[in-house]
Amino acid sequence: MKFDPRRFNRPLALFFTFLIIFEAAAFVATTPRPKESFFELYVLGANGLAGDYYPNNSSFIQLDELVTWQIGIANQMGSVQFVEIQVKLANQTINPPNDTTSSPSPAPLVTEFKHFAADNGTWEFPFVWEILNVTTQGGRSRIFRLQIDQVTYVLTNSPTCSNPSSCEFRFIFELWTWSDYLNDFQIGWLNGDQRRIAWLQLWFYLTPGVP
Repeated sequence: MKFDPRRFNRPLALFFTFLIIFEAAAFVATTPRPKESFFELYVLGANGLAGDYYPNNSSFIQLDELVTWQIGIANQMGSVQFVEIQVKLANQTINPPNDTTSSPSPAPLVTEFKHFAADNGTWEFPFVWEILNVTTQGGRSRIFRLQIDQVTYVLTNSPTCSNPSSCEFRFIFELWTWSDYLNDFQIGWLNGDQRRIAWLQLWFYLTPGVP
């Protein structure tokens, strides 16, 4: 019988092929995938639920009317994070943050809240606000004095509207994180080599007749 090396090598080649496939599958199955790092930013109403955001369920806000929200973040970054929530006031023409370019809103900053957020932890804080004063100049009105958590802010550069009772205002909440490289806060966070951002906004009107 004549020896045929091709017949001898075929079963051996199949054996090594299946062995490689098996080892590759075992490696994929047993190797943990990289954990995605992220934050969650959310807002709840006065009762700590996803509702009841406005008194009497009306987004038309009167002067000196208290509005209560709960702002929260969940830290899933794998470590303690130094975070900042920037609060901005905008009208309907000012752009919100840009998710594509990971850039913040150009709306004027009102205040910020800072906190060391524990890994796999949640941080919630009350955001209680009321409009104290609205001014009109040159036919355009602006929210001039605003109280947040019993602190009064004078908003000299707040957005304006020709008719505030038909113009939507909004609070924009942006999540910023501390950068050791920049020695400052920057919007969003890094997930690998990509920057992610988290933000939310809530709209409201001024009650007709104000000012």
